[in-house]
Amino acid sequence: MTPVGSPKPVDALDSAGQQPTATVSAPQSGREFAPARPIWQVLLIRPETVTLALLIGAIIVGSQLSRFFLDISYILESSTLYSEYSIVALMLTLVIISGEIDLSPASMMALSACVFASVFQAGAPIWLAILASFACGLAMGAFNAILVIGFRLPSIIVTIGTLTLYRGLAQVLAGDRSISHFPDWFVGIDYREILDVPVPVILFTVAAIIVGLFLGMTIPGRQIYQIGTNEIAARHAGIRVQRIKAGLFVGMGLVASLAGLITASRLASVRYDMATGGELQMVLMVMLGGTYIFGGRGTILGTFLASWLLVIIATGMTVANIVVTSQLIVMGVLLITSIIATNAIYARSQR
Repeated sequence: MTPVGSPKPVDALDSAGQQPTATVSAPQSGREFAPARPIWQVLLIRPETVTLALLIGAIIVGSQLSRFFLDISYILESSTLYSEYSIVALMLTLVIISGEIDLSPASMMALSACVFASVFQAGAPIWLAILASFACGLAMGAFNAILVIGFRLPSIIVTIGTLTLYRGLAQVLAGDRSISHFPDWFVGIDYREILDVPVPVILFTVAAIIVGLFLGMTIPGRQIYQIGTNEIAARHAGIRVQRIKAGLFVGMGLVASLAGLITASRLASVRYDMATGGELQMVLMVMLGGTYIFGGRGTILGTFLASWLLVIIATGMTVANIVVTSQLIVMGVLLITSIIATNAIYARSQR
């Protein structure tokens, strides 16, 4: 017999002959959480902070190579050589954040510029030639979107193919000749200044502000992050994933055509091989800025800083008389290093 007041054995049966359910007592203390990191540590361990530090370091090293690095007008003049790539890199940032990639914008620049030059050379008004260039960019972006979104093909494979396709079409259209003889008001955009700042630099800065506000302060901009983080969850949340991604690819085509016109104005001529190799520099700007290659993370500020970093590095190597082949090696090493560093920073932030 069990004494009165004694606890009932666990294996004893109740009056209904059922095994009693053991009661689990609540824990005495709540779950222990890791202490919050100091704000200074959060700010320091960010890709944009690393890019800013590299930019400052590059300026210091460059000033040792040439005294012109301390002249802001010299830096602004040098940056006009990369402004069109920088503008396209802003749009490429959105595409990569969404979880996709586009490696064809440099070829789209060439083809849209060749369309512009060919239409103008055929006797059409220049405004019609400009519209034809934008229509070509729209068509190329839509074609990429159809292959990636409509047929669900990997964007990296599709855009490698269209990279070659668009460059080939540009060669068929323009041949090996250089098309020039444009109106005087169209040529030399890099020599035109507003308050001593070249127009291409102003265009890049304004575009960075607009795209940055769109990405950080609008609903579609936040949805791009959600798509890149988890596309399936974004679909279940009611986000129109296909429409947004298609819009990004079409936007890439339009921006590339604008960059092609800027390049044509700067060079005062058009060739099928213009912007050759620009894909590397555009992707490098985005990766150096801390955009996550697998999507979901990145900022326009990072790409903006990385664009200036690339300008300083490229100008410094030119001043140091480093040959072009060696410059490409440096660019490749920077690209690989930036991807590794970005992955390491984001992995640490998730601990």
